[in-house]
Amino acid sequence: MTPIIDKSKTLAQEYFLKENEEKLDKGSSIVEVKDVVGNQEAAEEKPQIKLETAPADFRFPTTNQTRHCFTRYIEYHRCVAAKGEGAPECDKFAKYYRSLCPGEWVDRWNEQRENGTFPGPL
Repeated sequence: MTPIIDKSKTLAQEYFLKENEEKLDKGSSIVEVKDVVGNQEAAEEKPQIKLETAPADFRFPTTNQTRHCFTRYIEYHRCVAAKGEGAPECDKFAKYYRSLCPGEWVDRWNEQRENGTFPGPL
């Protein structure tokens, strides 16, 4: 005999009902479906970390993203120079260069900027 699935219940509720029926057959106590589903919904409400990288840029169509990284670094520092430190408009450029550039490069470029020997136009 095939079980009849009630379309008015969610898949989770149907699963928990079947699971609880099996427990009743074994003589254990039944768990309220509403409590279990409610706990499941509470667990699903936790915010998830959203990982993103810089969007595709038509100026850099190849897989080598070295130039893209360098350009985003320069764009960020130009934005900071124009708008000031902590400007929200510059945050996207910071996110882009941090996701594209290796940390060693950024450290070296920051040292070069502090020493006045950075090769790029800022």
